Amino acid sequence: MESKEQQLLELLGVTARSLTHLTASITSMSFELLRSNDEVTKAAGRRMIDRMATISTGLDDHWRLIGELTGVHVAHEQIETLQEIQAQAPLRLRRPDP
Repeated sequence: MESKEQQLLELLGVTARSLTHLTASITSMSFELLRSNDEVTKAAGRRMIDRMATISTGLDDHWRLIGELTGVHVAHEQIETLQEIQAQAPLRLRRPDP
């Protein structure tokens, strides 16, 4: 596989992973909203959980397609946890060679 194609696949994987973590974070926050005594806040939490479930289904399709493109199939449950990502060194982007 050409270098540019490999880079695009890596970018796709990183993007899908970031969206997966964002979805998990918002879902977690939404469950916290359900603990509120305020009914409007609870209703907002329920709606957001439903929305995140829909988005998560779309992300499952992303992961399936990434697996087909790379030949490496990653189950949704195999994605690193947020704590593992936070413990890693920050990602450094480099400009492509001219």
